[in-house]
Amino acid sequence: MNIKKKVVLAFSGGLDTSYCAIYLSKDLGYEVHTLTVNTGGFSKEELSDIEKRTRALGVTSHKAVEETQNYYEKVVKFLVFGNVLKNGTYPLSVSAERMSQALAVADYAIKIKADGVAHGSTGAGNDQVRFDMVFQILAPGLEIITPIRDKKLSREAEIEYLKSKGVAFNFEKAKYSINKGLWGTSVGGKETLNSMGMLPEKAWPTPVTKKGTEVVALGFEKGELNSINGKRFKHPTEAIQHLQLIAGPYGIGRDIHVGDTIIGIKGRVGFEAAAPALIIKGHHALEKHVLTKWQLSWKDQLAQFYGNWLHEGQYLDPVMRDIEAYLTSTQKHVTGDVSISLHPYRFQINGIQSPYDLMSSKFGKYGEMNLGWTGDDVKGFTKIFGNQVGIYHQVKAEYDQRKVKS
Repeated sequence: MNIKKKVVLAFSGGLDTSYCAIYLSKDLGYEVHTLTVNTGGFSKEELSDIEKRTRALGVTSHKAVEETQNYYEKVVKFLVFGNVLKNGTYPLSVSAERMSQALAVADYAIKIKADGVAHGSTGAGNDQVRFDMVFQILAPGLEIITPIRDKKLSREAEIEYLKSKGVAFNFEKAKYSINKGLWGTSVGGKETLNSMGMLPEKAWPTPVTKKGTEVVALGFEKGELNSINGKRFKHPTEAIQHLQLIAGPYGIGRDIHVGDTIIGIKGRVGFEAAAPALIIKGHHALEKHVLTKWQLSWKDQLAQFYGNWLHEGQYLDPVMRDIEAYLTSTQKHVTGDVSISLHPYRFQINGIQSPYDLMSSKFGKYGEMNLGWTGDDVKGFTKIFGNQVGIYHQVKAEYDQRKVKS
């Protein structure tokens, strides 16, 4: 008996993965098992539509796994702890999400004893590296199949192929590609293919409908967002989604990220991430009050490396667990409320309240008075603090004087 090989296909329901489902089954003879990984971007209705599509494609089985909370616990939480914004702009909305999805696909493929894994990445982007690397590390014995990349297919060729196989889905090309997840939504279009141009208002998934000013209070406990305006949430993912609903209609968190891809080319992508923008900036404001100078300094350095290494698909490097342990340790006293004013297209941090606030008036008021030391203490401290630099300049002056005389 000829037993078909099993392949798990990471399935989004779009043109590329629909092509892969038919091609793997009809042309390569695989037993195709599709898997949709929800990291906060799919509604129940969308997941239902995806399942209907897989049935029409005739796959052997389909499964949707809910990974939103795992995504937060394994990845997003540490992006908050580190205040990670790639190139000072981008909250790693898609790159972080892809790592969580790849981990779930690898786990499922091993669980059902598949012979291979497949994804619909092209040969031009970062996702191919992220998926391949996770699969190679966690499931080294499995074949990795990437029809779109290997065959260098155009969109038109994929549509013609599906039509020839009797698939009548509407794959009309949208002007803007949208990828939504818990930690933001990416937006790609003709404007992002060049170095000049901003996405028009119609391109953004969330229209700006709010005017005026609205104040929100973000409540953090050990670095994690757990309340908004006094309302507590069971899990930070719920708080993130609730904040997005509040702030998204202001047009907050919109920008275009310019960065270096893993494969060595520059790229631009638009994104809207109202909740991540507010959480990261609010969290950072709270940290500046409750952490010491050197805690903040080392956090900045390690968090920048963490974000870059995550972006490049290196989530499984053990150094990432080491950095996560440090970031977690720094959050012991990052507890308090942050007040933020929301306005159309912008926001303002008003201040914080925390039992661990190091800016305490009982120690003094900056620029006004001191209560923890005397003027003589400062004189002595300044002399010692600048002693080595003073010695340097004195030695240099004596050397220069001798050189002039000679």
